[in-house]
Amino acid sequence: MRRRRSSEDFNISFLDVICCGFGAIVLLLMITKTMEPVVLEESAIQLDGQVADLQKKLFEIRGETTILNRDLNAKQEQLSLETKRIAILRTKQQTVESVYAQLAQAAATDSTLQGKLELALQQLTAEMQRLLGQNYQRTNDLVGGIPVDSEYIVFIIDTSGSMFDYAWGRVVDELVATLDIYPQVKGIQVMNDMGDYMFSNYRGQWIPDTPGRRSAVIRRLRSWNPFSNSSPVEGIQKAVRAFYDPNKKISLYVFGDDFRGRSIQQVVRTVDRLNRERKAGERMVRIHAVGFPVQFTLPPHLQTTGFRFAALMRELAYRNGGTFVGLNDFRRQR
Repeated sequence: MRRRRSSEDFNISFLDVICCGFGAIVLLLMITKTMEPVVLEESAIQLDGQVADLQKKLFEIRGETTILNRDLNAKQEQLSLETKRIAILRTKQQTVESVYAQLAQAAATDSTLQGKLELALQQLTAEMQRLLGQNYQRTNDLVGGIPVDSEYIVFIIDTSGSMFDYAWGRVVDELVATLDIYPQVKGIQVMNDMGDYMFSNYRGQWIPDTPGRRSAVIRRLRSWNPFSNSSPVEGIQKAVRAFYDPNKKISLYVFGDDFRGRSIQQVVRTVDRLNRERKAGERMVRIHAVGFPVQFTLPPHLQTTGFRFAALMRELAYRNGGTFVGLNDFRRQR
């Protein structure tokens, strides 16, 4: 009886241990099995999508950065240009202030000088009448030393900033005065020192001389401001080539204040070759010049181009049967 009971007790205990062991294993499996493999695969796919999105955003940010950098560079270049413009404007302002100061100083003595000039002119006129007689009449074609025997006249006008900004009113006055000494001609033309025509529809043609056309020229001149390089060479060359006619008497009137070309002698030789002598002492066209003393209001070291213009046009006028007139003031006299 005792042996049988001991064997049964042993078998029951062994089964208990085995069951507990299996239960423990089952419990461990239940604890460690937190997610299915499918969930892991889905997580990996989601991470790949997020990486792709982030890369896309990165590329977009890089593209926007490139655009912003380009815009920044453009703004910096624009700022640099504006800075240069400010510097140029300040320089012009200083020049204008200097010219204004000199003009203000000169204005103080203008009335006295004007009175002396008028008195001298009256005395000269009276003396000429006394010497020549009351019935004396001019027997040549000179007005103020300028030959006015031409039938066609071409104005070549420097339209640079120094002329247009400071002397333009006087330029209009001198053109009117020149037209006044030619009561009637057969043709007129107006070009700038680059050879650009005032009226493009008359390119290479003469403008008819009528009161209406003269008024139109004067009105247009008041605001006419094409580009200029401050050198009369191009205008003279184009005028001679376009309008020379052996059967016409033609005069060129060059208005300017400075010459910025390289060589005066080269210009003189070029004009000599172009405006040849038709016969001894007579060129194809006459060349007159009027010098406006704008440059001489500047400090001495800035007056060189004014002296060069005077030297050039004096020589050209001398060689080409004309007259050079140097004005003593560039302000309006009317």
